[in-house]
Amino acid sequence: MPQYTPPVRDTRFVLEQVVGLDRYSNLPGFDAASPDVVDAVLEEGGKFVAEVLFPLNLSGDQQGCTRHEDGSVTTPDGFKEAYKQYVESGWATLGNQPEYGGQGMPHVVSTAFQEYMISSNMAFAMYPGLTHGAIAALVAKGSDAQKAMYVPKMVSGEWGGTMNLTEPQCGTDLGLIRTKAEPQPDGSYAITGTKIFISSGEHDLTENIIHLVLAKTPGAPDSSKGISLFVVPKVLVNQDGSLGDRNGVTCGSIEHKMGIHANSTCVMNYDSATGWLVGEEMKGLAAMFIMMNAARLGVGLQGLGVAEVAYQNAVQYAQDRRQGRALTGPKEPQEKADSLFVHPDVRRMLMEGKAMTEGLRALILWTALQGDLEHNATTEEERQLAGDVISLLTPVIKGYGTDKGYEIATNAQQVYGGHGYIAEWGMEQYVRDARIAMIYEGTNGVQAMDLVGRKLAQNGGRGIQAFFKLVADDVAAAKGDAATAGFAEALEKANGQLQAATMWFMANGMKNPENVGAGAVSYMHLMGIVAVGAMWLRMAVAATKLKAAGEGEAAFLDAKLITARFYAERILPDAGALRRKIEGGAESLMALPPEMFMAA
Repeated sequence: MPQYTPPVRDTRFVLEQVVGLDRYSNLPGFDAASPDVVDAVLEEGGKFVAEVLFPLNLSGDQQGCTRHEDGSVTTPDGFKEAYKQYVESGWATLGNQPEYGGQGMPHVVSTAFQEYMISSNMAFAMYPGLTHGAIAALVAKGSDAQKAMYVPKMVSGEWGGTMNLTEPQCGTDLGLIRTKAEPQPDGSYAITGTKIFISSGEHDLTENIIHLVLAKTPGAPDSSKGISLFVVPKVLVNQDGSLGDRNGVTCGSIEHKMGIHANSTCVMNYDSATGWLVGEEMKGLAAMFIMMNAARLGVGLQGLGVAEVAYQNAVQYAQDRRQGRALTGPKEPQEKADSLFVHPDVRRMLMEGKAMTEGLRALILWTALQGDLEHNATTEEERQLAGDVISLLTPVIKGYGTDKGYEIATNAQQVYGGHGYIAEWGMEQYVRDARIAMIYEGTNGVQAMDLVGRKLAQNGGRGIQAFFKLVADDVAAAKGDAATAGFAEALEKANGQLQAATMWFMANGMKNPENVGAGAVSYMHLMGIVAVGAMWLRMAVAATKLKAAGEGEAAFLDAKLITARFYAERILPDAGALRRKIEGGAESLMALPPEMFMAA
C-alpha cells in the first residue's frame, strides 16, 4: 500500500529561504502570515490531508463516481464526509479575500497547502480547485450583484464552481464553440449547448454548483471574438440568497477516463438554462483566461504533487527491496542481496525525482509569491515586474512542470519493477493521474506555443528581459563565494543557451513562423531547466549560509548542496542540446507529406 508524508520541512525551507516571507510582512495578507501561523497551516494542513484525504485515494480511484438515472452524481464512499470536514475545518477559506469570508492568507501559503492536498488525493483536490478558479473570474469580472450572490458561498465551500469551455467539435480552438445564449426580457440569457470534459461538473459534495460557461450571443462573430461568458448556477438562487428551482443544466454522462476516476469529469447538457452575462458581451475569452491562468498554475502544481507522492514511495521501496549486488561488491554481505539503492540507475531515477520535485516546489511557491506581489506590492514597478514574471512562467510551470511530473511518476513506477504495474502498490494510479495534467487546460504543446508565440514578445519582451536579469543578478552574487561559484557558472551557461535560443527565434521566426512552432517545446523545457536552476542556486546559497552560521539541520543542508551539485552536473547540461534542437529549425520536421508517415 502507498504512503504519504507532507514535505513540511522542505516547504518551510523554501518559504523562509527562497521566498523570504518575513520580508513582506508590511503587505496586505502577509501581516497574518507570521512564522507561527504559517507553521500551523503546514503542520495541521499536512495532518488533515494525511489522515483524512490520503486514505480515500486508492479506494476512490477503484470505486469512481456514479451517475444515476436522474442525472445526479455521487462521489466515492467517504468523499462527502471528508469534504464536510474540509469545509468545517476552514481549509476552503484559507487563501480567499476577507471581504467574501476568506482568511486572507497570501496565495503562496495557500499554494503550499494545495500541494499537500494534491499529493494526498488529486481527484478530491480538484473539486475545491475548480471553485477557486471560478471565484477568481467572478471577483475580477462579475458585477457587484453577482459577486454578492455567489462568491461568499463559494469561498465558504458551501457551493462549488466549474469552467465550461470544451465542446465535442472544439478544444483549443474555442472560436468553434456552438453553445448559444439567447437574451431574455428579464436581462438573463437562455443557454443551450453541450460541454464536454467538465471536471467536477456534477457531484454531491455541495448544495449548488456555479458553472461559468462560454457561449455566443445572436449575431456574434463566428470566431473567438464572438465569445461571451455566463454564470449558470445548477440551482437558481433567489434574491434573498436561498436556493430556488433546479436550472436547465444536467450531467449527460461521466467520461470513462484513464485516471482521476474519483473526480466527475462530465458531459454537461444545457437546455435553455438560465444564465447571466459576466463582464462585457463578446469579451468572454479574456474573462475566462483569468480562470484558465489560475487553473494552469494549479495543474502545474498537480505535476509536482503527484510526482512528490510517487517519489516518496519509490524511495521507500528502494530502501526495502533487495535485489542484486553493488557493482563495487556487496554492501551488506550478511544479507542475501543489497537494497536497490546500491544500483546507479535506480539512484539516477531517484536523484532526478528529488532534484525536480524540490526545484519545482521552490519555483511554484516563488511564482505564487509573484501573484501576491502583483496585487499587493507597494510600488507600481514591483507590481509590474511580478506581473511580467508570472505571465511568462505560467506556461512553463504548467507545461514543463507536468512533463516532469509525469516523468518522475513513471520513473518511480520503474523503480518498483513488476510491482509498479500492480494496482495495490499504487504506482500505476499515480502514472495514470499524472498523465492528464499534460493534457488539460491546454496541452503542453499549446503551453509552449503560448510561451514562444505570445509571452516572449509581450510588452516588447519586457518579461523575458526581466527574467534574464533576475537570473544574471543571482549568478553574479553567487560567483563571489567559492562554495556556490561552480553552480553559478553552470547556470550562467544554461542561461546563455536560453538567451541564444531566444535571439535565434527573433532572427528566424518572422522568416518562417514554423521555426518557432518546431522549437516551442524544446524552448519551454530549456526555460524550465533555467528557471528551476535559478531556484536551486538560491537554495544552494541559503544552505551554504546556514551551514556557515551553524544553523539548521546539517544533514538536510548537506542533502540540499549535494542535490544542487547533481542538478548542475546532470540536468543543466541539457540546455545546450535543447538549444541545438531549436536551431535545427522546421525544415526536416515539416518536409514529409502526411501520406508518407505510414510505412505500410
